[in-house]
Amino acid sequence: MSVKGVLLVLAVILCATTVQGFPMFKGGRCLCTGPGVKAVKVADVQKATIIYPSGSCDKTEVIITLKAKKGQQCLNPRSKQASLIIKVGYQITSMLSFVLSRQNLLAKEY
Repeated sequence: MSVKGVLLVLAVILCATTVQGFPMFKGGRCLCTGPGVKAVKVADVQKATIIYPSGSCDKTEVIITLKAKKGQQCLNPRSKQASLIIKVGYQITSMLSFVLSRQNLLAKEY
């Protein structure tokens, strides 16, 4: 193989690794498209899911699963209702972390 051939192969490998690591979409693979709704009826809510920013999506998403198989809706994370859900979710997560850490400490004592 000639020097030109080797350089060409190295250039192709370099370009392929650069393109493979390049993010194709700035927002990533978010589940919610668009800004989302401002609020939903509390009586229709079956479950609320908070998805924090990650490598695949750079924004916080609040997904509401509705009762009676009405599907799912994305809440605008900046709305009052979503802010309250995120705040309560953070408090519950903090409380669970505390309880689990206490259980681990108690288990080590025995």
